[in-house]
Amino acid sequence: MKTLLEFKDEVEEALQGAFSGDTLLGEAISAALLSEGKRIRPILVHLVSDALGQRMPVMPAALASEYFHTASLIADDLPCMDNDDFRRDKPSLHKLYGERVALLASYALISEGFLQIEKNGALMRTTHLKEQAFEATTIALASASNSCGIRGAVLGQFYDLERSSSTLLELEEVIYLKTIVLFEGAFILGWLFGGGEFSKLEAVKRLAKHFGMAFQIRDDLLDFGQDKKRESAANFAITLGKEEAFSRLNTEVNAFLGLLKELNLLTPAFKEIGDRLRSLT
Repeated sequence: MKTLLEFKDEVEEALQGAFSGDTLLGEAISAALLSEGKRIRPILVHLVSDALGQRMPVMPAALASEYFHTASLIADDLPCMDNDDFRRDKPSLHKLYGERVALLASYALISEGFLQIEKNGALMRTTHLKEQAFEATTIALASASNSCGIRGAVLGQFYDLERSSSTLLELEEVIYLKTIVLFEGAFILGWLFGGGEFSKLEAVKRLAKHFGMAFQIRDDLLDFGQDKKRESAANFAITLGKEEAFSRLNTEVNAFLGLLKELNLLTPAFKEIGDRLRSLT
């Protein structure tokens, strides 16, 4: 089985030639995609598929998960949304290319993400699991629609703009809709196109929820000082207190690892991810 770094390198290579820079729009999309991201979501697609052991091709689905995530970042940064001038210590896309091009880049990435899911379905039809391909593709497209749209990230961004998220319940709802659903999409794509059983999708969703919650709490613990200085309420460590937040982090990681074992996905790479989630360095 491959390491996290090997999967990341494969994703980076695939992203290099993903979009043409022949137009300003293509150049902007390429700039957004190649802005030194962690590639967590496409790596998760590969990790789940790899753990299933069917040796299935899932790169198109992995790219789709990165396209959806990048599209959400572009939109979130816009002046009418979170109004962030920087992303990963570099100017946001709308600062480099203007708001109109940035908005169109976001649209383009979402539509291309759906196309990549269909491409993965076509690839699956050429494998030993071809009989599962139609249902896997149908479920994958529905899942992506839920993750990206009014039932997922779009609604999460709306709540983030319109609410203070001062209570734990409100904070958990926003985090689930804005962040966890895109992780959920990655786990589901890896499971479906990796040859996983359709009957276990609900357990895969729970797996993604525990991972996403642990991921967010860890981020909030790392950002505690900065967010407290800015008087931001949308932080688990501020809402719960640092000690309670760390306890909740461990609970989520333990549940994540437990479900990985239950689903026969507990590979060395996933164990490494569990260790990284617990680490605050």
